[in-house]
Amino acid sequence: MDDDAKYRALVARDARFDGVFFVGVTTTGIYCRPVCTARTAGRSRCVFFSRAAEAERDGFRACFRCRPELAPGTSQVDAVSALARNAAARIEAGALNDGSLDDLAGELGVSARHVRRALEREMGLSPVQIAQSARLAIAKQLLQDGTTSIADVAYASGFSSVRRFNAAFRERFSRSPTSIRRRDAEVDPSVVRIALGYRAPFAWRAMLEFLEPRATPGVEHVDLDALVYARTLRIGERTGTLRASIDESRRVINVDVSASLSRSLMAIAAAARRAFDLDAQPHAIDGHLSRDATLRPFVRETPGIRVPGGFDAFELAARAVLGQQVTVRGATTLAGRLSVALGEPVRTTVPRLSVIFPSARRVARARDLETIGLTAARAAALRDLAGRDLIDESITSIKGIGSWTAQYVAMRALRSPDAFPETDLVLRRFSRTAAWSPWRAYAAMHLWRNA
Repeated sequence: MDDDAKYRALVARDARFDGVFFVGVTTTGIYCRPVCTARTAGRSRCVFFSRAAEAERDGFRACFRCRPELAPGTSQVDAVSALARNAAARIEAGALNDGSLDDLAGELGVSARHVRRALEREMGLSPVQIAQSARLAIAKQLLQDGTTSIADVAYASGFSSVRRFNAAFRERFSRSPTSIRRRDAEVDPSVVRIALGYRAPFAWRAMLEFLEPRATPGVEHVDLDALVYARTLRIGERTGTLRASIDESRRVINVDVSASLSRSLMAIAAAARRAFDLDAQPHAIDGHLSRDATLRPFVRETPGIRVPGGFDAFELAARAVLGQQVTVRGATTLAGRLSVALGEPVRTTVPRLSVIFPSARRVARARDLETIGLTAARAAALRDLAGRDLIDESITSIKGIGSWTAQYVAMRALRSPDAFPETDLVLRRFSRTAAWSPWRAYAAMHLWRNA
């Protein structure tokens, strides 16, 4: 889109472009989402940006009415290199809060200078600018949505001290944190809530109906009456729970996180966006799939279907291995037994949640996996998977892991929108799937739902 097209979308307040671009108004110094209800400025006063951090880099302040920090993100199929995309995603998830750029670069297999140059060349932003924008976005949301103390907000959003947080907030928003803190909200001190935006439509019930029979007992729970997903989590040394529900009026998923995990909010927000596929663009996906006569009625019945991801790649991959050649319920039973045998018990106030899914390290060291009902071959495949440093497409090199598992993992754990487990009993009935690209994973969700 050129800037004139963006301006037309801005005038129309077209929600399909929410999060795709932001607009800065030169006369006010404020930047907004394209769905902002404020009076639209004249074309000559509008400057457009693809990321909120770019607007902030150029001196614009976030609008307090449309709240840019709630905007959905863009798809991972962006026109930037894998290095820049992965580095930006990790920084936005808090990689620089507890570590250095050298640490991040080492994980990506390059030098810190290479990471910095890639981000500045392809996004026009430095690592520090990306990190600061993400920290302040979380802080602004916590202040406007709850009554969390200033100190707790500062540490939850990745700042090392309250003094640094106050200075950064005042510099960015020209206001103090205390001036925008909401004082009338009823808040449970044991929980911190973050709101994550999405593009409508969102088939939230359909996602929960997919997750419910696959929820690992003790680790996950789905309440289809309340439309709630809950699970246990470990982030570093911290453990707790997460509870997600939808607020369709605000077009957000409310994520309630245990206070014990509050210092990991940036990482949890990033993980939840992936797990619930919040950055999908349903109008584009539905429009494309609707061209096919087989899929058209399914899309009409369930618009805005998403591909559920997960909060941990190993957990999802292990669940896929457990699901080989057994029913969904059978795999869920095995996952529950594995969690009881090797998982970490955790004390929670959320009903039916009691254990953290076992880490890859514990599974790799286990020598009695057959006792939970696995065949020797399946147990060996699971141990080999756990011994991997990274879960990626190369898992097919593990004996006992074939195309179905690799494509299922690519679809859900690696977030590949075109992954398609074509050997699946349901999916193998369809031979002409090339026309569904690059969204065959969404086609798979429709076909499974309507099988």
